[in-house]
Amino acid sequence: MTVVTLYYHQVFKCEAVNIFPGQFYVTDQDILICTILGSCVAACIRDRISGIGGMNHFILPFIGSDPNNPASESARYGAYAMESLVNEVIKLGAIRKNLEAKVFGGGNVSRNYTNFNIGKNNVIFVREYLRNEGIRITAEDLADIQGRKVYFFPRSGKVFVKKMAIITPSILNIEKEYTDSMKVETLSDKIDSL
Repeated sequence: MTVVTLYYHQVFKCEAVNIFPGQFYVTDQDILICTILGSCVAACIRDRISGIGGMNHFILPFIGSDPNNPASESARYGAYAMESLVNEVIKLGAIRKNLEAKVFGGGNVSRNYTNFNIGKNNVIFVREYLRNEGIRITAEDLADIQGRKVYFFPRSGKVFVKKMAIITPSILNIEKEYTDSMKVETLSDKIDSL
């Protein structure tokens, strides 16, 4: 699990943690988990009975076409981020059949510097992953061209989303660095190659 620092959130008046690209956090406590998304996706998964849950923040669905690449074992990639989040929530005491998901992000905010639609591929991936795992999506705010601030309360399942008309340069730079530093395949390319 990601090492994070608890702090007091002034607006929501509660303990909170922030997660960043490539991180996830799970808890059985009544705290707030926050993140900011551009084309990245965050999945909020919780046990609807116990309130045990967590959030991840992944940048790309997977790395290239080699699932054995050691870099694919990073929470920056959806396949690993989703597996890690689900497994850690269950380790903490959640029951698989009680899991539900709320998913956010996947905005086409990178359209000005790449012809690869990161957001669209992240959206396709997260929906397919959850469908294959039998985890019901109870809410989503995906795609579009905007970024989002996401505030998730695992205990109650409440999520607040604030749309951002302008994505901060730091979020765009993180996404650009990752796409520039690796060979990126679209999900449709991967499916066609099977």
